[in-house]
Formats: sequence, structure tokens, C-alpha cells
Amino acid sequence: MDTALQTRVTAGTTPAPAPWGRVRRSRHVADRALKIVCTLFTILGATVLGWILLMLLVEGIGGLSPAVFTETTPGPGSQGGGIANAIVGSLILTVLGIVVATPIGVLAGTYLAEYGKSSKLAEIIRFVNDILLAAPSILIGLFVYMLMVQPMGGYSGWAGGVALAIIAVPVIVRTTEDMLRLVPGSLREAGAALGAPMSTVIIKISWKAARAGMVTGVLLATARIAGETAPLLFTALNNNFWFNPTLMGGVSNLPVMIYQFALSPYENWRELAWAGALIITMSILALSIVARLLLRKDKVR
Repeated sequence: MDTALQTRVTAGTTPAPAPWGRVRRSRHVADRALKIVCTLFTILGATVLGWILLMLLVEGIGGLSPAVFTETTPGPGSQGGGIANAIVGSLILTVLGIVVATPIGVLAGTYLAEYGKSSKLAEIIRFVNDILLAAPSILIGLFVYMLMVQPMGGYSGWAGGVALAIIAVPVIVRTTEDMLRLVPGSLREAGAALGAPMSTVIIKISWKAARAGMVTGVLLATARIAGETAPLLFTALNNNFWFNPTLMGGVSNLPVMIYQFALSPYENWRELAWAGALIITMSILALSIVARLLLRKDKVR
């Protein structure tokens, strides 16, 4: 076959795409219409979100003061005061939840990615994990209430931490599995070729290669539970004082404090609720930004 004929055959097997001007007018109109609709709804969503954030900034900054971070929540009808006890209580409950959830989530995600893979047990675990991801947090609060609050005879920070941990575990499991699946199989094969056992390959190679993504999952889970209110209403509840060192009894926290103060008839309480909402929103935003930066850094590597 001569060169000219070969060129014509090759050109015939890979036709050039038709120019946009030759596309039927109906498709051209449908494309433009869909683009306009998507743009309008994007602008609508961004406008609503921006409106909420702007209102939160205006009202929240007006309620901020040094006393907010140094004094405890005031009683009904009182003036002044702060939310220091609620901030510390939220930190304790969130840290407790993450401390409980992280080893469970990381190990479960490791099993799904490294050991279980496509086994029947792994499929069941993934199904249950997906259910927990979509489960209403209030149901988790009711579950922990029946499991811990009633047998222990009262509300406690321990019950609140367990409820938050149950919410955080599915996020960590999913993220850990996804990040470990991105690790090239050739790295595992290289470790196995050197005689390393499976556990060493996972700890020294797989975890190390996926550590940024796994840390991102933990941060996302932290942001997920930091603003949860419903499960804490049934477990840790709230109070206007510092928490008991044993974490027994009600533990003051920002989400429940915001819920109670925002519905109160007292102006001072409503100002503190706006300030607390601003603090918790900025904290979640900071965690989300850090998580994205870590994930982007891991992709660059």
C-alpha cells in the first residue's frame, strides 16, 4: 500500500470532529439553555450562601468581646457574661469523639482497602457505613441515650463523645479506604518482594503514602461533628457552668448553647448565640481549608 493510500485510509478511520457551526440548531439552543440555567442556579446558591455568611458576620462580630472568651454563660435576664465554658466543653467533646473514632475508622478503612477488598464481609461493612453516613444525627443521639444515658442515670460528656464518634467513624472509614486505594499496587509489591509482612507493608508503605489524605479525612470528620446539636441534646445536654472533671452531668457546649440562646427572649443571650455561631463557623471553615490544603499537597506529590 502506497503512502497516499495509507494516509487516506488512516484519515478515514479517524474523522475530524465536525465544527460547532455544523451542529444542528436545536442542539445548539439546548446547550445554551442548559448553560444559562446552570449559571442562574449557581448564582442563586452563591447569593443565598453569601447572604447567610454576611448576616452571620454582621451579627456575630457585634456580639464578640474579650468577655466572650473569658467568662461563663450568664443566667436568664443577666447582663454581660461569655461563652468560655461552652467553647471548652465543645473542644472536649469534639476531641473525645475524634479520639474514639480515629482508630476505629482508620483500621476499618484499612481492612476494606487492604484485606477485605471485594469480600462479602467488606461489602456488608461498606453498606452499613453508607447507612451511617446518611443516618440522621438525632437517631444516633437517641441510640446513645438508650445505650448510655439511661443506664448511667444521667447526661454525661462521655455519652456525648460516643455519639459524636459514631457520626465521625463513617467519614474516616470512607476517606481512609479511598486514599489507600489510590496507593499504587507496585509499592506494595516492592515491599512484599523484600520479604516484608503484610502488616509492615501497610504501616510503612501504604499508610505513609496516604497519610495526607487520611489526616484530611480526620479533619473533615472533626468539622462534621463540631457543629452537631441534635445528638448532644440527648447525651451531654448543657449547663451554664464549667464541666465536672468526671464529665458526668450536663456539659456546656456551643451547638446546644446556640440553640437555646437563639430562641430565648433575652437580648444578651441572643448576642452570645450570634457570637458562638460565628466562632463555630469560622472554626469549621478553618478545618475545611486545612483539609483541602493537605489533600492538594498530597496530589502534587
